[in-house]
Amino acid sequence: MTGGIFSGDKNQAGRWDEKASEEMRQKREALEGERNELDRNASTGRQSLGRASRMQELKNNFETLQTRKEYAKTDQEFTRKSLAEKAILLKSITRKIPELEEKLAAAEKEIETLNSKREVAIAEVKSAEDEHLGPFLAATGLKDVQAYEQATRESREEFNKNRRALTEHISQLEEQKNYESNRDLKKPIKTLENRLKSHNKKLKAAREREEKLKSEGEVVKGAFHEAEAAHEEALGKEAECEEKVKALQKEFKEAQQERIQVSKAVSTEESALEQLRGKLHETLQKARVEEVELPMIGAQNDGNSSDEEIDGEDPQETSQPTQTTLPSGTQFSQEYHPKMVADRNDAAKIDFSGLRSDLKQRLSDREERTVRKDFDEKRMKLEAELEGIAPNMKAQDALSAITEKLKGTDADFQQAKEKSRKAAAEFQKIKNQRTKRFMEAFTHIDKSLKTIYTDMTKSSKHPLGGNAYLSLDREDEPFLGGMKFNAMPPMKRFRDMYQLSGGEKTVASLALLFAIHSYQPAPFFVMDEVDAALDNINLRKVCNYIQRRSQTDFQCIVISLKDMFYERSDSLVGICKDVGTNSSRTLTLDLTQYDKKRALAEEKAKGNRKRKERATQSEGGEPRKRAALPASPATTVATQ
Repeated sequence: MTGGIFSGDKNQAGRWDEKASEEMRQKREALEGERNELDRNASTGRQSLGRASRMQELKNNFETLQTRKEYAKTDQEFTRKSLAEKAILLKSITRKIPELEEKLAAAEKEIETLNSKREVAIAEVKSAEDEHLGPFLAATGLKDVQAYEQATRESREEFNKNRRALTEHISQLEEQKNYESNRDLKKPIKTLENRLKSHNKKLKAAREREEKLKSEGEVVKGAFHEAEAAHEEALGKEAECEEKVKALQKEFKEAQQERIQVSKAVSTEESALEQLRGKLHETLQKARVEEVELPMIGAQNDGNSSDEEIDGEDPQETSQPTQTTLPSGTQFSQEYHPKMVADRNDAAKIDFSGLRSDLKQRLSDREERTVRKDFDEKRMKLEAELEGIAPNMKAQDALSAITEKLKGTDADFQQAKEKSRKAAAEFQKIKNQRTKRFMEAFTHIDKSLKTIYTDMTKSSKHPLGGNAYLSLDREDEPFLGGMKFNAMPPMKRFRDMYQLSGGEKTVASLALLFAIHSYQPAPFFVMDEVDAALDNINLRKVCNYIQRRSQTDFQCIVISLKDMFYERSDSLVGICKDVGTNSSRTLTLDLTQYDKKRALAEEKAKGNRKRKERATQSEGGEPRKRAALPASPATTVATQ
């Protein structure tokens, strides 16, 4: 009987284990002695490179022996369990042996009785054959009835074979006779005659068409020759047109070069005009700031009235030119800019009749510098003369007014400065609060992303899953830099996101979406065909994760075309076209009712298994270990 054991197995297994353990213990003591010796040599400074390699080799051997020891222990434990199971099986078989031996003895007795009966029956049959068939066998010269039956069977089979062949040949001849008698030979001849007439008609029509095509060909040849002549004429005209085009292109290039030169000249003039505008604006601005009275056309030359007008001006208006800002460089190039128009109007009111004739002409830079130098020398002489003249008596009043105005301006400046400081502090507070909230959200999302991506990518082959994380370009000022999202699928090296496949990108994107959802959860999700780029493996991982999350804090509506989402959902919603009303129609199906039926069936099957196990235990044997299939979790993902 196979699968049995005998009593010496356990003792031999114990001796083998003790012997192997003793050998490994001796090897370990020898290796420890060598290691101590090498340590002593290392302490005295006599260890060489060869000894170091020897020591490394011994360490590797020791690690190998440790591994083999672990394997041996595992094998020993498995052998012990197997021996225990076989001992139990041996006991059960030993209890059944007496019963089986009794049944075997009874069966052997019955077999002996049947054999004796069979021998008696064979003897009776033989004696009957000798009595009844003896004279026939002696007359035919056959040994026994079997020889006669064999000879008769062979002749009968040959007769039947010849008979079948003749019958088949006769049937074939009769069928051929019927076919020949039923054939109608007139109809094929008539068909062939009709076909011949049809071919003759087609031949005649083809000849007529050939003559017609020949005449048309002659006409086409004449038209072709005319077309060739027209083509030659067109080629001549084309050559003339090309020469004209070349001449026009040459003229166009010359005009273009002339336009470029004109454009350069215009640009030079515009830049010069822009400089003049700038100088005009600077001169007028300087005159306003320095309170220089320019001669105006039609103005009175009465100095007293001018002084009164100046004295009667509002101090605010007097100080206004000092606060005028210089226009930018782009304004000088704009002819109709409001400031440029104002400068032109002011320049038109100035009376240049008092200037010398040489100053009215446009001066070069060198001449301008010479004239400016002369005016500066005259101005300095006039200032020296003014210093010797008695002071203005109204200067003290003007100084007091300006001082009071300065005090008011200083108060406004301090008030504006305080408002600016408060606004800057409030802005910095809001900025710090914004950065704090952002970093809280970023830290939470980054932490959740790592966990979620690991859960979505782990499997039986890759229990650790993948890795994903977020990183900031500038952690001190996150809003001044960007953010990077990196994902590493299981068993793959680091890559940029654009180098991942479509399915890997989809899984990473869903992980980031779920991580953001975990910070401020939304009431529900609506995902539109997120499984388009997923294969079956990644699709199963996404379904498992959504199904697991939907049991706690997750509601989801998935628009999909994959059966895997349908199988794991709570309900299905289908949209179809209603032909009768020419509109859309909604179909729904609640799948939770089938989950309840399945749960009841699983509970019933589980109860049956428990009863069978109790019945097996009551018979004296241990119950067989079976792999329990996990029950399907409750599906909570809603799909269409």
